[in-house]
Amino acid sequence: MFGDPLTKNMRFLLACFVVAIVPITSGPDSSPNLAGIAHVAFRVGDISKSRDFYRALGFEQSFEFADPGKPPVFYIKINDHQFVELYGRADDSQPTSLMHICYESADIELVWNEYTKRGLNPPFPKKARAGNLLFLFRDPENQIVEYTQYLPGSLHFEDRGKHLGELRIAQHLKRAAMPVNDAPAELGFFTSKLAFEGVDGATSRRLRLPGDSGDEVEFVSSTAKPRIVFSVANPAAAAAELRKRSFVVTESGGSVSIADPDGTEIVFEKGNAASKAPKEQKD
Repeated sequence: MFGDPLTKNMRFLLACFVVAIVPITSGPDSSPNLAGIAHVAFRVGDISKSRDFYRALGFEQSFEFADPGKPPVFYIKINDHQFVELYGRADDSQPTSLMHICYESADIELVWNEYTKRGLNPPFPKKARAGNLLFLFRDPENQIVEYTQYLPGSLHFEDRGKHLGELRIAQHLKRAAMPVNDAPAELGFFTSKLAFEGVDGATSRRLRLPGDSGDEVEFVSSTAKPRIVFSVANPAAAAAELRKRSFVVTESGGSVSIADPDGTEIVFEKGNAASKAPKEQKD
């Protein structure tokens, strides 16, 4: 009976039929695509001095929060999708630091669903003060990992096309480097849980965001200063312009760098210097 050719063919067709009607669900390797880095947030020693630093680079302030009795927060615009957030200190005992990196999603609920499937148990996205959807959780080193979706009517969304200074030294924030104590643990968490991908050929601890933005995150020693990297068409021309603006410039390996008032390294390297293309926003 089992050797009958017709029976074997029927069994094969039945198996194919069963496979065809089984619904396909996203597995643990499905990717929560991200639109790119939305912002990097720093606690700074002198918030006005830090704002002046970014203004000298051609970046303008979009808006700020200044509540009585609380340190102000300035939102410095890189392009319509990327910002640098500057937080003042409540008192001199607070250290200056990179507080967190925030990633943009075109559909934050899809990202939340995927991370929930991966066992992260993140809180459901809520509308934040600026009017955008947001959720966050902590990584293995208790550092904040944040996600946002820009919504019509939010302060960020309604600032599109504004505060884009013609003298911006760069128009795209490509990479942010976080100081960590245990880089292998962070790499493992970001790749296995968050679906970030290793940068091909990179000897540094760099990961590419899931999706096609090309933006990256990097892990550096806990004793190192934070670093953010901008793409420019011509690093040599950027170096010349920075010197014209009275910055102290270091050139190394085809990239140029300066330091902000708190010592954070600001790097300019060759890449696609165009600002991110506007994305369709959902009402």
